[in-house]
Amino acid sequence: MSAALERHAARRDRLAARLREGGGQVGLGKETSNLFRDRAGPERRRLDVREFRDVLRVDPAAGIVEAEGMASYEALVAACLPHGVMPAVVPQLKTITLGGAVAGVGIEASSHRYGLVHESALELEVLTGDGRILVCTPHNEHADLFYALPNSYGTLGYALRVSARTAPVKRYVRLEHRAFRRGEDCFAALDGILRAGEADFVDGTVFSPDTMFLTLGSFVDAVPFTSDYTYRDIYYRSIADKREDFLSTHDFIWRWDTDWFWCSKNLLAQNPLLRRLYGPKRLNSRTYTRIMRWNSRVGLTRWLDRLQGLHGESVIQDVDVPLSRAAEFLEFFAREIAIWPTWICPVVPQADAERFTLYPMRREPYLNFGFWDVIRSRKGHAPGHFNRLIEEKVSELGGIKSLYSDSYFGRDEFDRVYGGAAYRKLKEKYDPSGTFPELYDKCVLKH
Repeated sequence: MSAALERHAARRDRLAARLREGGGQVGLGKETSNLFRDRAGPERRRLDVREFRDVLRVDPAAGIVEAEGMASYEALVAACLPHGVMPAVVPQLKTITLGGAVAGVGIEASSHRYGLVHESALELEVLTGDGRILVCTPHNEHADLFYALPNSYGTLGYALRVSARTAPVKRYVRLEHRAFRRGEDCFAALDGILRAGEADFVDGTVFSPDTMFLTLGSFVDAVPFTSDYTYRDIYYRSIADKREDFLSTHDFIWRWDTDWFWCSKNLLAQNPLLRRLYGPKRLNSRTYTRIMRWNSRVGLTRWLDRLQGLHGESVIQDVDVPLSRAAEFLEFFAREIAIWPTWICPVVPQADAERFTLYPMRREPYLNFGFWDVIRSRKGHAPGHFNRLIEEKVSELGGIKSLYSDSYFGRDEFDRVYGGAAYRKLKEKYDPSGTFPELYDKCVLKH
């Protein structure tokens, strides 16, 4: 056993012992979170997992990276790139952790080849609610937990160690931005791109119902120039201005992090003067998340809305809709929600996608729509009005949505979509005393 694995084993055993020592419900003690829902409910004793942040090994020949659950993707990418590989799917923000992306739902522009983050997982070492440490693979006696951990949000157990696939990289990525005026044309072209397998990366940006772009990224060994979107220039603004662009692979992977896609505008970070005050070291998702958490605590935005007589509803969602129904969703979205820009990213589920108990997907292409803002109006609505419209439409179209943000499902509907009966059996098997909260309580009731 390597020294890194020995240190991990010692940490793991200490953590399991601490879990078994106490009683009552447990929450994880950690410094970062990419959940976007305020939480209520009783205080829980905290299980400190902050030290589980090491990358344990990179094996480029085997195509594997192994890391602890709190290892950030920033650390994973830094460890992998010198070996000529990257994690097969790297979510867009540096602060997202490997364990968090497996227990939640992670996606990026390589998902048309490798599926969602959890589909690239090979082995999970899980601390269960009853204090056991189980090694779970798709084929061993704990395969049921392997396929249930994704989208469980720490309610069945916590991934202390993850082994996942890597993908080979080259030094640079060439980008091509293709423009479209109609959703039907854009999605038909996307279907052809996926069938042809013509790019290493595919995603897109919808600026309005009649202005949208598909971005194709391909690895190359040499480029005529490279762009820099880490400070003065803003990546998403370049999409409509350039038909071709070039980035280092590192900068391509983190192209969205500098401006949190485009959400930095809400923090005035796109104002040229304030951008200079932020400086390049603070233009990143880590800074914006801290500001957002502070605002959530003190309620500054809510106070400003009330002062102006506005009613605001946070609509921060990622939904996966079958590509064949994407035009229908876009038409609904433009009419009822109209948050622009909106990110789109194709997902092609892998061979065992239907086996993931709490986030099952059929073997057909899906299109992820990501939109993150507040809808404000003079007219008041029932709590969750716009989010509920989205949930109902996604369900109608045969899609599924991530649970990292606000959800408003009724219990029966939630159980139907997210494996209710199977989940309860797994909960009884791996967390019989209810050490971790229930999935519905955590994701819908926010307890």
